[in-house]
Amino acid sequence: MLTYATWQEPTIVFEQDETYKAALEVLRWSYAQYGEEIVYACSFGIEGIVLIDLISMVKPDATIVFLDTDVHFKETYETIDRVKEKYPDLNIILKKPALTLAEQAAQHGDELWKSNPNKCCEIRKLAPLNEALAGAKAWISGLRREQSPTRAATNFINRDDKFKSIKICPLIHWTWKDVWRYVSKHNLPYNPLHDTGYPSIGCEHCTQPAFNVDDLRAGRWQGSGKTECGLHE
Repeated sequence: MLTYATWQEPTIVFEQDETYKAALEVLRWSYAQYGEEIVYACSFGIEGIVLIDLISMVKPDATIVFLDTDVHFKETYETIDRVKEKYPDLNIILKKPALTLAEQAAQHGDELWKSNPNKCCEIRKLAPLNEALAGAKAWISGLRREQSPTRAATNFINRDDKFKSIKICPLIHWTWKDVWRYVSKHNLPYNPLHDTGYPSIGCEHCTQPAFNVDDLRAGRWQGSGKTECGLHE
């Protein structure tokens, strides 16, 4: 089994089929390798919906973790409910931070996402994911190379130094059109905010509509110079 501690650059070659662009093959390999010791950390954005559907074909009772920051859009929570209805066997966990919003405000001030967004992400995303991955050898992410310049070099199998884990990214060769074509073809439930100018959906306070086709994450943390929450840096 390939782990963080035993990391060597993988030599396995995944066939680039026309339908899945190797994503299904990557997932089959991943669950065969790690079994119950792999977690999908899902934001329930449009890429996440595709991955959930593909994962359900490979492991219908897979564990999926959503980092519930307590400040997501109501549409995101409603999307999660609809996904649970469609895939009742999946083990979908809403992972909350150690601090409530009130406790965070008492310790760090009100609206920390404005005064120190990196600290807010650390408390409400990074620390919870670290806890969720404590018993896992690997985790799955919906990163695509097309999403932004910071993700252009992502591979199917990555050594994740931040979480001391193996990060699997099955969708790296999928385009924005590929994702939507798949969701439409299979009539999958998705977050309706995508239809109102939100290509990338995070916490409500830090996400704005974005219409920049060259950077689908342009609506995240607008005006702050911040481009990532820290999970993928």
